[in-house]
Formats: sequence, structure tokens, C-alpha cells
Amino acid sequence: MGFLGDIGGFIMTPLYYAISAVLVGWHWVLETIGLDGDSGLVWVLSIIGLTLTVRAALIPLFVKQIKSSRNMQLIQPKVKELQKKYGHDRERLAQETMQLYKDSGTNPFASCLPLIIQMPIFLALFRLLDHHAAKGDGKAFITTDLATSFQNAELFGIPLKATFLQNDGSSAVMVVAAILVLAMTATTFTTQRQLMSKNMPPDALSGPYAQQQKLLLYVLPVVFAVGGIAFPIAVLFYWTTSNLWTMGQQFYVIRNNPAPGTAAAQAKADRDRAKAERHGHPVVGESGTTTVAEVEAPRPQARQQPKKQSREQRKKTTNPRPAPQAPAGGASTSKQTKAQAQQKADRKANQKAKPKPQSKPQSKPDSRGEQQ
Repeated sequence: MGFLGDIGGFIMTPLYYAISAVLVGWHWVLETIGLDGDSGLVWVLSIIGLTLTVRAALIPLFVKQIKSSRNMQLIQPKVKELQKKYGHDRERLAQETMQLYKDSGTNPFASCLPLIIQMPIFLALFRLLDHHAAKGDGKAFITTDLATSFQNAELFGIPLKATFLQNDGSSAVMVVAAILVLAMTATTFTTQRQLMSKNMPPDALSGPYAQQQKLLLYVLPVVFAVGGIAFPIAVLFYWTTSNLWTMGQQFYVIRNNPAPGTAAAQAKADRDRAKAERHGHPVVGESGTTTVAEVEAPRPQARQQPKKQSREQRKKTTNPRPAPQAPAGGASTSKQTKAQAQQKADRKANQKAKPKPQSKPQSKPDSRGEQQ
């Protein structure tokens, strides 16, 4: 046990310093702004600040968890096909399944990664507050004075170091501890339930992945309920706040970025369609097609662009020829017109046929003629 204890101390010591540094930092900030550093309210707010800091630092892991969970849901039909094909050969089935995970970039353990990371942090905080600060013993950045302050801190007359089992005969401690344990259990169940009911496609509701999710749905709340009765009030505040963060974070993701083919995706499509109909914007469906929403209000007519015309069409448009007017008078008028045309044609023919006059040469006067 001594060797194992040394290994555990080597692993937990960095966490003691990291957790105590954040906790003491929040305590210092609250005390700096004028709050009483020895009050239970300041210690509770410091623990809540520690929770928010830790969960904000785990956001990249949460994003990775969401992507892995979504990939696990989408490849479930292929997993079922592998089970039907290689169900008689477990070794081949395991090889093909792992190859499918590798090809799709899916890590089946990534969905549990944030929970796995949080457990050592939770354990470090539990030991700092329950095994050290509650006894007035400093650890890491929690000095002896801070440990004594936490040891005597009370919130509405309830010691923060008390537990449901170690309540010194106080029914108020038992009631508050029971409320926090129920809140911790209810938030864990609700978070897992909304994931399965809204953000899992029908194909993913059966098979090994679904069994894993059901295990988390029913087993984790029971584990927290049983273990919660031994947690100090201060640690229950940490875990309940962490569960509320998880529930709100997952609600935001399911509402704004749901998995395809789920009830949450259909609900988001309905909201987007209704919003587009109100504003007259195009709607993009799940398949990627774009449709224009109908709007009751009339839209202004679009300006018609002039068509391109050729040079002859433009000449006709600028210098139109007058249309010949039909003469009045019926058949007689048409006969007169023909006669006039005939006369005109005859005159032109005569002019062409008539020879041109030739000029006579001038002769010299005859001298004889003049004398006679």
C-alpha cells in the first residue's frame, strides 16, 4: 500500500496545486471586492467559480466528445451490417469494427472523456476540502489560515464541511444535503435523457452504443445518489454546478447544431422555416436544397432589362416606315391607280425610245449666195 500510495500522491499532487490555486484565486477576488472571506457565501461562490473555470477549460474536450458521439450515431447502420455479416466470428467482427472506427475517425471512448477527466479533479477537490481544510490542515496553496476559515464557514447556519451522514444531529444539514444530492442526480439523468430522446437517430437507439447510453442514463444517477450522501456540502455545490453547466451546454448544442436525422434536427428545420417565412428569406433544407419561403405581403415587380437588338432592328425602331394607307373608293380607286401606273410606265418608255437631237455643224457662208 505504501508503494501505491506514493504513486497516487505523485499523480494527485499537481492536481492539488492546480485546484487550490484556482480556488484560492477566486476567494481572493471575492475578498478583495469587499466580501467577508470567512463567510460561507464566499467559499460557496469560490467553489462555483472553480467549477466554471474547470468546465470552461474542458470545452475543447466537450467539442471532441460531441463529434465522436455524432460519428458513433451515424455509423450505427454500418455496425449493424458488420454484426449481421460477421456475427459468427467475434474476432473478425472486432477487427472490422475497429477498422470502421479508424476509417470514420471515431473514438468510442471520446464520449466519456470529459467525465474521465473530471473525476480526478473532483477527487482532488474532495480530498482538499474533506481531508485537509475541514480539519484545519493546509494543503498546496490552501494555507492553515484558509483551512481554518473553511472549517468554520457556514451558509445560513449550515457548516460547509458537514455531510448527510456526518450532520452532528442537525436535520437542516440532512435536508440541504438531500436536496443537493437529488439536484445532482436529476441533472445527470436529464442531461443523458435529452441526448437520447432528441439527438440520436432511430438507427442509433439499438445496438451496443445504445446499451452504453442507457447504462449511463440509469447507472450514473444511482452512483451519484449513493456516493453523494458522503460528500461535504461544499463538494455537492461543485458537482451540482458542474451538472447544470453540462445540461445547459448540451441543450445549446442540441438546439443549434443537432445531429442529422434526429428529432432535434427536424425541430431546428421547423424553426428555421418559420423564421424564414416571417422575414421572407430562402430556406435551406437538410438535403442542401434551397427553397424560397412564401410571403403573404406582395413583392415589388422586378425591373425588366432591355433586350439586345441588332442594327437593323434599331433602325426600324428609330425610323419606322409609314404603313401604306388603303385608298377609299373600292374597286374604282384601284382601277384608277392601275391606269395611272400604266401611264407612268408608258411615259418612261417613250422617253427612252425618243432619240436625242443631234447638233448641226456650222457651215461657212457661201460668197456666191451672198452676191446673188
